[in-house]
Amino acid sequence: MKRTSEAAFETAIESILLGEGYTPLDGRGFDRERAIFPDEALDFIRATQAKVWEKLAALHGEQTGTRVLESLCKWLDTHGTLATLRHGFKCFGKTLRMAFFRPAHGLNPELEARYQANRLGLTRQLHFSPKSEKSLDVVLSVNGIPVVTLELKNPLSGQTAANAIHQYRHDRDPREPIFVFTKRTLVHFAVDTEEAHMATRLAGSSTHFLPFNRGVDGGAGNPPDFDARNYKTAYVWEEALQRDSLLDLLARFLHLDVQEKTTDDGKKIRKESLIFPRYHQLQAVRQMVTAAASEGVGHNYLVEHSAGSGKSNTIAWLAHRLSSLHNERDERVFDSVVVITDRVVLDRQLQNTIYQFDHRQGVVQKIDEDSRQLAEALETGVPIIITTLQKFPFVSGQLAKLSEERGEGSKSHLPTRKYAVIIDEAHSSQSGETATELKGVLGGAELRRKAQEMAKEEGEVELERLFLAMAKRGHQPNMSFFAFTATPKHKTLAIFGRNGQAFHRYTMRQAIEEGFIEDVLKNYVTYKTYYKLIKKAEDDPNVERKKAAKALARFMRLHPHNIGQKAEVMVEHFQHFTRHKIGGHAKAMVVTGSRLEAVRYKQEFDRYIQEKSYPIKSLVAFSGTVEDDKIPEKSYTEVEMNRGLKEKELSDAFARPDFRVLLVAEKYQTGFDQPLLHTMYVDKRLAGIQAVQTLSRLNRTHPLKDDTFVLDFVNEPGEIQEAFRQYYEGSEMGEQVDPDRLYEVKAELDASGIYLQTEVAELAQVFFAPKRRQSPGDHKTMNAILDQAVARFVQWQNTEEEEAELWRGKLQAFRNLYGFLSQVIPYQDSDLEKLFTYLRHLALKLPKRKSGPGYQFDEEVELDYYRLQKISEGSISLDEGYAKPLDGPREVGSGMVREELVSLSRLIDMINQRFGGELNEADQLFFDQIAEAASLNESLQKAAAVNSLDKFQLVFRQVLESLFIERMELNEDLFSDYMGKPEMQELVSKWLGSQVYDRLAEARKAGR
Repeated sequence: MKRTSEAAFETAIESILLGEGYTPLDGRGFDRERAIFPDEALDFIRATQAKVWEKLAALHGEQTGTRVLESLCKWLDTHGTLATLRHGFKCFGKTLRMAFFRPAHGLNPELEARYQANRLGLTRQLHFSPKSEKSLDVVLSVNGIPVVTLELKNPLSGQTAANAIHQYRHDRDPREPIFVFTKRTLVHFAVDTEEAHMATRLAGSSTHFLPFNRGVDGGAGNPPDFDARNYKTAYVWEEALQRDSLLDLLARFLHLDVQEKTTDDGKKIRKESLIFPRYHQLQAVRQMVTAAASEGVGHNYLVEHSAGSGKSNTIAWLAHRLSSLHNERDERVFDSVVVITDRVVLDRQLQNTIYQFDHRQGVVQKIDEDSRQLAEALETGVPIIITTLQKFPFVSGQLAKLSEERGEGSKSHLPTRKYAVIIDEAHSSQSGETATELKGVLGGAELRRKAQEMAKEEGEVELERLFLAMAKRGHQPNMSFFAFTATPKHKTLAIFGRNGQAFHRYTMRQAIEEGFIEDVLKNYVTYKTYYKLIKKAEDDPNVERKKAAKALARFMRLHPHNIGQKAEVMVEHFQHFTRHKIGGHAKAMVVTGSRLEAVRYKQEFDRYIQEKSYPIKSLVAFSGTVEDDKIPEKSYTEVEMNRGLKEKELSDAFARPDFRVLLVAEKYQTGFDQPLLHTMYVDKRLAGIQAVQTLSRLNRTHPLKDDTFVLDFVNEPGEIQEAFRQYYEGSEMGEQVDPDRLYEVKAELDASGIYLQTEVAELAQVFFAPKRRQSPGDHKTMNAILDQAVARFVQWQNTEEEEAELWRGKLQAFRNLYGFLSQVIPYQDSDLEKLFTYLRHLALKLPKRKSGPGYQFDEEVELDYYRLQKISEGSISLDEGYAKPLDGPREVGSGMVREELVSLSRLIDMINQRFGGELNEADQLFFDQIAEAASLNESLQKAAAVNSLDKFQLVFRQVLESLFIERMELNEDLFSDYMGKPEMQELVSKWLGSQVYDRLAEARKAGR
């Protein structure tokens, strides 16, 4: 045998599997008509179910084997291989099993012995067809039933996995008994020494193969063997198809997914898919289950899986495994699994999937009514509970009611049990106050005991509820969190990660390269708006620079000409390009910058479409009611603009063939799946995680979808690239938050004198009072305590508004920092919890900022000229550039002092210079003047004296813009260049910053 031949590859695989508990099965014993190894099947039944066999033999005598095989094959043809292996088949009223799966625990030695009695067979070059002598390279069977086929190729002899895929598609008739969908073999592998692919349904040239690869360096493919001694694809037979692993896959992973869909002409069709886990799903579930079994309860597991990773199935498999997980001592690890999700599709999928595994009702309960239903499910210990996070704050009250109804007093907590909490989308809301309520409910009796202990130690027994509020923030020893997300924030990595790292990762890059999601940046076109405003009013009032600039920008964005021009570009592009994509079914989304813009775009879209008689219908999505800024007392709602279509019906309506464009304002930009969405028109500033989540609405695949398209009127390609780079190959945690910063902010708040420590303590006494001491007058008392601080704040606001607003920012910073840090660091300081509670309530009562003059420039300003110009077209590459780490929350109470006043005419000039005209070379003299002015700036002198160059650059960047604006008339072209090009800002700021820093350093030396 040639060492580079296919046969040598087969032999290498065979020797591993035979050493792992498989037995060689002679292909001559295969019944080609019935696609089964009859002798192997009967031997297994006789050996493991002798008593049932004897009863059947008493009825059928010598015909017993024939009768059993007839019943088995009929059952397989009706119910399929998977159901037969899991639940057995009926033969003349007797149940016979065709496999015994490993029990969840080792408490019953008889079950373990039965499991060991399974016969896994390996057959090479199996001649499978009753009509020809075609053969399969390798077939694996379980107790005589063929379940896995492999076609092997060796690149050293000139063939690859692609040839094996071609062979399955064009040389393997799906009507052959061995290939009939779900009735015999369940999965087909096309494998070479580099890559592996698998399919669960042969359908001729339409057969769909999925990659079954480990991934390498965040991308597709497989890494080389660490010791350079093995095939890259050895994991297929050494891990996935190893004896125990294959039986585990058949018992707890493979499942039939049945979906009923309505076609365009109203017919209902039923689509069946057999789901076999992809490698990353199998690895993630097994690694988490193994870790949970060995570590026990009380640990966190963050799963960073990109869109397109098959998260719903991963969660279903994980939930099922955790619900019956036992450790080495055969003790149950978790009493209940709680799945937190907002997706209706997930709970239906979980119920269907898990029922297929163990045919028991009541294993999964979906909480779709109220918090009482959740309280009952938690109290009775339902194995898997599916609910939303929002129901937890009300559970304690419901538990007390249930307890009273049973005549057991008012017990508002659960007994201490062990919980696995699976979070479907671990974003920031899962780390806020509602998540703390979840911990409070599931913490049960043990959490209350801990709170009582802390209250005793502090000598504040009456404030047990205060210590309970503190205790439930931190790590809970009776809960393990399994948190899934595609786009983690710093907070997510800090709370659920391990040393800031995800427990398991499947990257955006790998999902794109493996074809599970589209690359939404491949076709990206940016437009820039050039316009000129002129002042038409006679007077020239002084206005606040930044505020008035915002008002002018709003005037421009809502200007009918601006919206009309952009709407025309979008509609014409959709009509001539997008409409014909995805077999003529493509849809588009328009992302607008505000609810009023969404209203204006919807009106303009419908007007233009009607004028042109295009066959396009649009829908709009925004929350609440929008007041018209031109017509008094005129308002708009989503339902009214969509002609009575209810909010809940909108996504289903958009799926219909007649609706092609969806215009959105802060809705449908996360978690919205519509595979027919092909094009996105962006007229909104996007940054960071929001850019990734919004543009990712396009990434869902469809059999007829071969590309996507983005037309962006606002954002720079470099900014979009930077946002996506953070998640493309997996996120990295950046700078940590200093825990002592919390005490610094507290000291600054205390020093202001807005509140007194006695008031904080008084509010805590009322808010955290035990139930027996609570009274209807508590609300009045709390308001009276808070009103004293509110009065002081108002007085301060009237005299020194900027300082008061700076303090408000610090208040918010304290709340954010404590809410985050108390989950990561076990603060044992009741004063922090008291202040947090006090400030949480005070913030709601403080008057809104006196925001100074609000500007409406409809009368004073008009549009002089307007031009839309295509700036860039092509692909935004994610293989270049640097992925910024995700930094922790900064202290956000740094406050802004109000801008200086400038004349309206000057501001209009500034805006025009930024957005109009051609850009030319800079001039050295202008830079020298800027550098000179910066060197004389007092705040820069102070900053340079105490900071490194890096830190100084941050301060300098802010001052530099002001210096440019002040001197813009000296070199207007250069000013335009600077304001309009972020890359130039970066270059100039760094270069000038280092020059000024050096000048100031020299000046300090000279002054010594």
